Amino acid sequence: MHSEQPITDALRQAIETSGLSIKALERETGVSRQSMMHFMRGTRTLRLDIADKLATYFGVTII
Repeated sequence: MHSEQPITDALRQAIETSGLSIKALERETGVSRQSMMHFMRGTRTLRLDIADKLATYFGVTII
């Protein structure tokens, strides 16, 4: 049985467990620090294209 979780939770978990700084992730993914910081704080959601970039980078599958 697969454990499903919202994409936002999966991406937050991937970012937190990556061990990479927000600055390093910005360099690696092209997603701005500001966008990631707001997302991690829960003050904003991610645009679909940005969520897709992060999902691809971290290998998170969207179903």
